[in-house]
Amino acid sequence: MSSDDDSPLDTVRAQVESEIPDDLNVSRVTYEGPELVIYTETPRKFAEREGLIGTLASTVRKRITVRPAAGTQASPAEAKPQILDLIPEDAGITNLQFYPTTGEVLIEAEKPGLVIGRRASTLREITQKVGWTPEVLRTPPMESSTVDNVRNFLIEERDERREFLERVGDQIHREPTHDTEWVRVTTLGCCREVGRASFILSTPETRILIDCGDKPGAEGEVPYLQIPEANPIPDLDAVVLTHAHLDHSALLPLLFKYGYDGPVYTTQATRDLMGLLQLDYLDVAAKEGRTPPYESAMVRKELKHTITVDYGNVTDIAPDIKLTFHNAGHILGSAVAHFHVGEGFHNVVFSGDVHYTDTRLFNGASNDFPRVETLIMESTYGRRNDYQTDQEDSERKLIQLINDTYEQDGTVVIPAFAVGRSQELMLVLEEAMREGKLPTMPIYLDGMIREATAIHTAYPEFLRDGLRQRILHDDENPFLADQFQQVDGGQEMREDIAGGEPCIILSTSGMVTGGPIMSWLELLGGDPKNTLVFVGYQAQGTLGRRIQSGRREIPFSDRGSRSEQLTLRFDVESVSGFSGHADRNGLEKFVETMHPRPEEILCVHGDESSTDQLSSGLYQKFDVRTYAPKNMETFRFD
Repeated sequence: MSSDDDSPLDTVRAQVESEIPDDLNVSRVTYEGPELVIYTETPRKFAEREGLIGTLASTVRKRITVRPAAGTQASPAEAKPQILDLIPEDAGITNLQFYPTTGEVLIEAEKPGLVIGRRASTLREITQKVGWTPEVLRTPPMESSTVDNVRNFLIEERDERREFLERVGDQIHREPTHDTEWVRVTTLGCCREVGRASFILSTPETRILIDCGDKPGAEGEVPYLQIPEANPIPDLDAVVLTHAHLDHSALLPLLFKYGYDGPVYTTQATRDLMGLLQLDYLDVAAKEGRTPPYESAMVRKELKHTITVDYGNVTDIAPDIKLTFHNAGHILGSAVAHFHVGEGFHNVVFSGDVHYTDTRLFNGASNDFPRVETLIMESTYGRRNDYQTDQEDSERKLIQLINDTYEQDGTVVIPAFAVGRSQELMLVLEEAMREGKLPTMPIYLDGMIREATAIHTAYPEFLRDGLRQRILHDDENPFLADQFQQVDGGQEMREDIAGGEPCIILSTSGMVTGGPIMSWLELLGGDPKNTLVFVGYQAQGTLGRRIQSGRREIPFSDRGSRSEQLTLRFDVESVSGFSGHADRNGLEKFVETMHPRPEEILCVHGDESSTDQLSSGLYQKFDVRTYAPKNMETFRFD
């Protein structure tokens, strides 16, 4: 039995030691972030006891990793051939690295399932044979510099990162000093507006920041991080990121500039996309002559502090708060974040951005929870008449527009978000050309689209079932079709493409706020044979919204000067149905089918008419308390 003076870790260690057989050794027990790590001088015997770790995890109610104590495993030179002998050759191992300080061996393979084995049988065999704890990663089917860089960086920082995780583990599993008497949600942005998403979730014990984005087309409008509820920033207990789009993630590294040194919880795919988009955000600012709000070193620091969480895993992130991510159906790795506060005291769900129904890329958003009292709900398409076209109809319309433009010897330009919409469009276009609905022509990918696509192939577990299987077979991977070509020759290549044969161009930025799309407006906008097609949401204040609304004389300069005007003569079309956001019907269905239905809903992340109309509609339809909050409001739940 443990005494009253024992720390929470001492108590857990005593539980572990009381549960394991006498012939198994426990040399050290520690927390690394939310996980309990057991170091042992008998790793092979632990591996032989199938089911023991599951039993221990149920007893202590923590996720458990077992690692060998230093010196108890075979040398890397001895272990490597034995590991290779245990893994089927078809697994396609591309990297094998040993980390003596943690007793782990990193195995990177084209087919990680073959490394893991049925019910993790091969992993257990590896530990039984050589004593090392295997960690398995997928080799992306498409080469991705982002995935490589993030993985290599985290490997280089492994020892320092372990110290960080132990510090976080101590913070998470400390004894609470306050009773859970209330929960508060404070709005720092994205209320009655789209962009700069940011919230504080607080209890008497804990403060957590959810998202920290910019506002598209509105330089300088950042979340209200200066208000008392958000400060002091260094004392925040945790940051949670729902997804990688810049209106949710762009300013997160700023927290580290302000002294934050804690964890960032997100999914593995979001971690990589976040790094890609934030570094590009800095690059675009520099090219446009703007002073970036932070340096790339802050992005690296943020990545080093990231703790990834899989969908469905209940994770302790504070003494009184558990986090569970669920699929949001919006972009790769996007999550609905469920917070369980106290011992069942209150449950808050942040929808992030959601897409309710299945798309070509993703399964629809998950809305089944153990308990929910409060829902913070996105409202991007929340107005009464915000009904998007059925996706099949949208695809037919897009294909018709491309055929019409092709027949008049023109080029189609599609401003697209690098993450999400571009990959959805690539699937539509690849299938249409394969089935003869479109003539085969080059599809040029400009900006980060190809790199973002490669990240999608690195994490097929986040994709829709059928697509996942296609990606895992080289001869069926739709993203590797010959017609997809990267624009990697700069302005000279763009000029050659613009003067060449009919083609399709997918280019960032999706809201025409800068980036390569500006070159395409200049090169193609003056020819009425060409067509510009909007397929995603254009926020108020963006150049994309002005063009979509009929503006044809636009300011144009690499440095943002208004001294030049560009006249657009090409056809401008909009095709709804490709958005990563649910429309009004989808938002209502998300609430209607949500289990259980929340007691109150805060409608956010939409312009004023969207949040007001969705709030009113949900109240009338479901008889729940609803609000359309302003920025810097605080809601208390007892």
